Amino acid sequence: MTHLLDPRLQRAFAPGRIAVVGATEDRNKVGGRPLHYLQRFGFQGAVYPINPKRSTIQGIAAYPSLAATPETPDVAIVAVGQDAVAGVIDQCAARGVGTAIVMSSGFGETGAEGLARQRELVAQARRLGIRLVGPNAQGVANFQTGAVMNFSTMFMEIAPQDGPVAIISQSGAASVMPYAMLRERGVGVRYLVASGNDADASVCELASAAAADPEIRVVLMYIESLNDPAMLAEVARLASARGAAVVALKSGRSAHGAKAAASHTGAIVNDDVVVDAFLERHGIWRANDVLGLVNAVELYLSAPPRVAEHLVVMSHSGAVGVLCADAAESLDFPLAELSRPVIDALAGIMPSFATAQNPVDLTASLMTQGGMYADTLGALAADPQADMFLIGVPVAGEGYDVPGMARDTARFATMRNKPTVVSAPQASVRQAFRAAGVPVFSHETDAINALHQWSRHGMLLEQAAERNLLETTATQAPALPVGDAPLLSEADSLDLLAAAGVHTVPYRLCRNADEATAAWEALGPQVVVKACSAQIPHKSEHGLVFIDVHTADQVVDAWTACSERVAAMGLSMDGVIVAQRVRGRREFALGVRQDPLFGTVVMVSDGGKYVEAVRDFVVLLHPFSESDVITKLRRLRIAPILEGVRGEAPMDLHVVARTAVALGALAAAHPQGIASIDLNPLIVGDAGQGGWAVDAVIERRGGSHAGH
Repeated sequence: MTHLLDPRLQRAFAPGRIAVVGATEDRNKVGGRPLHYLQRFGFQGAVYPINPKRSTIQGIAAYPSLAATPETPDVAIVAVGQDAVAGVIDQCAARGVGTAIVMSSGFGETGAEGLARQRELVAQARRLGIRLVGPNAQGVANFQTGAVMNFSTMFMEIAPQDGPVAIISQSGAASVMPYAMLRERGVGVRYLVASGNDADASVCELASAAAADPEIRVVLMYIESLNDPAMLAEVARLASARGAAVVALKSGRSAHGAKAAASHTGAIVNDDVVVDAFLERHGIWRANDVLGLVNAVELYLSAPPRVAEHLVVMSHSGAVGVLCADAAESLDFPLAELSRPVIDALAGIMPSFATAQNPVDLTASLMTQGGMYADTLGALAADPQADMFLIGVPVAGEGYDVPGMARDTARFATMRNKPTVVSAPQASVRQAFRAAGVPVFSHETDAINALHQWSRHGMLLEQAAERNLLETTATQAPALPVGDAPLLSEADSLDLLAAAGVHTVPYRLCRNADEATAAWEALGPQVVVKACSAQIPHKSEHGLVFIDVHTADQVVDAWTACSERVAAMGLSMDGVIVAQRVRGRREFALGVRQDPLFGTVVMVSDGGKYVEAVRDFVVLLHPFSESDVITKLRRLRIAPILEGVRGEAPMDLHVVARTAVALGALAAAHPQGIASIDLNPLIVGDAGQGGWAVDAVIERRGGSHAGH
């Protein structure tokens, strides 16, 4: 689904007329800093300071109210006390102002009373047709036009420069930290937004306005609460449609971090594993920290991310080559195995004591044999596996042709169209390569991490494009049983799963001992006998599961025990399930729930009684494919066992994948009828042998919707 961008917010990114309500002469106050910046950074539009006590402010004609301005402002900056904000919003409405950037604090970030004030403010703005950025916002800046409606001190310290990067953040500090890091690297930033409490315009909606600019190549986001995922999906769609990248730093991974985020901006805490799945599904790279947010930007700007697997490392230091190899291996990022023709070609270029293998060690001969650098690059480019290059320059200066090396590297990267980066601890060396347009890093570990991120992000984008082709419309699904009990019985649950395409264990629901004996004769010789009651989801805890029943007398005894124990609990029983005893290699657990923000969520994990303790699981968002499931299963800690070890056959992961897809489709077809599905265990055999769902519980989501 494509979301239309609000023109009021789009104008806020490129306004022609700006009012500053609460304007002051002191440029070091919130109401004075934006006025200073608008003049300092060359804003060519109209600026209207609003202050009834002054005729001019910072050399600009001031007005007593918004009503007195000669033209209607596109945006009003609100820098007044919290008690005066509502009155300013009324003035905005009367004057026809479409967007207000509310820098005033004292709202949702302060607790319950502030949150109540914030809700009243949003309701007022919506009633009046005004979009709010904030409150508690540091503001919006467009460094292309000089429309710097932001009060951060950072721009006083580090001069802005227009560029193809947008930084959209809920936090003021988390917006200017990446800005400072990028500017130190010489990277320009066009948009910088610190949206504050996101009471109305969310950080995602603001990012979509920035992503709509065709010259933006990278969108960096800092998110504390993801309460507008559909709009974030739109950001990803807008960006990926033209080869731009979206990198997000979502805080609150830890319990303490989530609590801090909530107290910081009144944020809603999202289930972090679901957030991970959502970002991955839409091709958004999730950074772990601020360095990870900016680290690969220069690489993104050199080429859109794409799938690349094999890395070549070249340096004139053997130690740097080893460090790079170690860093790459820690990320499961293989170095290319150079082909024999390339090795022979290198041997003809390099001194006999140099290393003609990957990592390539040019030795200190580079200082006296300048042509060896370009010749070595040319030889390496001929290797069919070599699709990424890292050049380590641990030391250079007098005796080294650094400008020539930079030119050769830039020419090589352009001609070969392969990502090429340099690591160099010396600022002068970095500057030479950066001036030639080569992405450069201070440390080889940062360079490896950037290449890894760039290539894996390419894989995410490729997979996201494939997922977008999946059928997302409603499909025919079996109807839910009529009734309003909160849970379906195991028999009803298994029947519904079987109708949805899940391979379930052969069983019969028996209402007396004779039926149970007949079921044993049909399904035996070994069966499992279980009480069946929608009121008892966890039967084993009450002694209501009998395994390896293999005689008629044992069947009758199990029936009798189930009847007596359920009666003693004061509950009703539909009968007993007599199921075929099936065996396989391993048990899996699958679960489904309906997330209010992200839709149908499917979890797949190692099975058994230690599921919650071990927490070895993956999460997917509907719709997804069987290949998506298998790709994620290979990330589990038990993945090597699933693939087969010590001569064992691999397990049938395809039946796990088919089951997960079927569960997701069933729940997605009944969003108002199914709240959750718990399938544990799914018993799986060797590859090709299939598997069986042997126990399941389905929770209704409101009895009035059942059967629809």
